[in-house]
Amino acid sequence: MSTVSLDFDNSLFSALRLSPDEFAREMRIAAAVQWYFEAAVSQEKAAELAGLSRIEFLEELHRRKVPACQATGEEIREEIHGE
Repeated sequence: MSTVSLDFDNSLFSALRLSPDEFAREMRIAAAVQWYFEAAVSQEKAAELAGLSRIEFLEELHRRKVPACQATGEEIREEIHGE
């Protein structure tokens, strides 16, 4: 396992009203949601990155108004109709 270290001014934590641990957790989730939205990672990998179960990750997507399904309507129609 690798470790990534970032330095932030302490005023950032108080401005966001988050402890450093809460901030780190929020960053992990935000990155996972964004990379999932961009289709850079699968739902499974995004949940793993976020440190959440798959169900918790789906709930987080809903909370952030990010679609859980990456397929377009056209892709779904093609799959259903075998085109």
